[in-house]
Amino acid sequence: RGLGDMYKRQGEDDMLKMRAGPGTGFIVLLGLPNGTILQVHDCQQTGGTRWCDVSLDQARRVRGHVSWAYLRKLR
Repeated sequence: RGLGDMYKRQGEDDMLKMRAGPGTGFIVLLGLPNGTILQVHDCQQTGGTRWCDVSLDQARRVRGHVSWAYLRKLR
């Protein structure tokens, strides 16, 4: 897995919360629908969750943290 790779938001929830920092204690910046393309910059383990610093493919200045569990690498 290389940093800077593109990933797709995938999961059963209606919206994946993009947060201001790596944890549920941070404010929600955006709700990302299934299929949103993200660029992963870095990931870190916080508690039992792996959080990734990501930006939106279509709006690179929009940056925040999401749970790794909901990302799938684009082929």
